[in-house]
Amino acid sequence: MASDPSLLAGPSPDGPASGGLSGEKTAGGSGFGRYLRGRLTGSVASLVLVYLSSFFIFRVLGGDPLQAIAKDRRMTPEERAALREQLGLDQPLLAQFGKYTADVFSGNFGTSYQYRRPVMELVLERLSATVLLTGTALVLSVAVGLWVGARAGWRHGSRLDRAHVGVSLTLWSAPTFWLGMIVIMIFARQFGLFPVGGMVSHNVGPGLLAETLDVAHHLVLPAITMTAVIYAQYVLVMRSSILDEIGHDYLTTARAKGLRDDLVRRRHAIPNALLPTVTLVFLQLGGVISGAIVTETIFSWPGLGRMVFESIGFRDFPVLQTTFVLFSAAVIVANMCADIAYWFLDPRVRKA
Repeated sequence: MASDPSLLAGPSPDGPASGGLSGEKTAGGSGFGRYLRGRLTGSVASLVLVYLSSFFIFRVLGGDPLQAIAKDRRMTPEERAALREQLGLDQPLLAQFGKYTADVFSGNFGTSYQYRRPVMELVLERLSATVLLTGTALVLSVAVGLWVGARAGWRHGSRLDRAHVGVSLTLWSAPTFWLGMIVIMIFARQFGLFPVGGMVSHNVGPGLLAETLDVAHHLVLPAITMTAVIYAQYVLVMRSSILDEIGHDYLTTARAKGLRDDLVRRRHAIPNALLPTVTLVFLQLGGVISGAIVTETIFSWPGLGRMVFESIGFRDFPVLQTTFVLFSAAVIVANMCADIAYWFLDPRVRKA
């Protein structure tokens, strides 16, 4: 047998001798480091652009906050000028941006024009309501959507498949506000099964259990509305992924081993078909929070989405700037988490 010349050669003059295995480990470790640095750099750049646009975008839209602040009371020109100076709206735009930047880096996100309270205090006060609504809708939509999509794709062309695809396309195309109003008309107005809006009742009984059940009762309709819109995406994506897997040799081999069709689907097809849904799940973690604006407004749910809607009409710049950055940051961070998850789930990313 001929010997490999590389095994007989001495140390290379260009560098120390190293085995192939250690070189692969070094390349693999530095590969993930480069991949992570690239994703972090892109995320930070996106956050900077979001931060810059959060200040200018709402001022480009026009409108004077003083008109909304003084609409319920008469103010003299002197009082309006004093209030404008107090809010800093009399300064040039670049000067306002400089003050906004200095305040943000010092942890001060400003005071709401409408509520006359610190913005971050308002955000923390309403964040739990938004997380409860969006978290419930996301968990339900992922669980139901992936299960229905997998079954529909496995039985593609059947009556069950056509029914699920038709319902999913209809719900995905339906505007959220229209679907919410239909839900209110049927379940709240017609049958009186659930409250129309809000998060708690005024006459709720004492005790943690009574309060929890009351919040859950108010949560049903908005959660169903958000779930119906979101879950359709998971159904269609999962169905498409299952269709891509059907006919592959590994599924034929699994059937040849005598496995039941249900086991072939659950143990072999679904794990491989889940990969395309990873990005969608992570993106929904951030996007569903910003998508709660319409749902919270329709159902008078006291979360961040409703606060944003009220602040738009009031030209409440501090609230709009802060929530815009928070919503955008949630999407950016979720997207970065999806990219990191792809490194571990998809070998093709590691070889790129």
